Amino acid sequence: QVQLVESGGGSVQAGGSLRVSCEASGYPISDYYMGWFRQAPGKEREGVAVMITSIEGTYYVDSVKGRFTLSRDNGKNILHLTMNSLKPEDTAMYYCAAGSRGVVRDIWRPGDYKYWGQGAQVTVSS
Repeated sequence: QVQLVESGGGSVQAGGSLRVSCEASGYPISDYYMGWFRQAPGKEREGVAVMITSIEGTYYVDSVKGRFTLSRDNGKNILHLTMNSLKPEDTAMYYCAAGSRGVVRDIWRPGDYKYWGQGAQVTVSS
């Protein structure tokens, strides 16, 4: 049984930093596409950052490039998203997701990911 459990997040003023983490159990994160998505109230879920371990690729949506960093701790099977220079528009529930390499066709499409965590709230005030 694959399980993803997020932790971290919280509230910060604009310009501050936060980190959200995703601990995976039931499989090694290196076997899957691992991504962070976010959803603000009234908006669709959108991709933020995706890691494809098999090709050592890490990808970011334009709005977070240069501010967010995705990293992994394989020894602990944990994926971290470090968020710097946060803006009020980054406020959302952040979800960790895992998708199989043979299933994910569009890394930014939430529907391609089978496993999801419960979410971690990130709130940035101006």
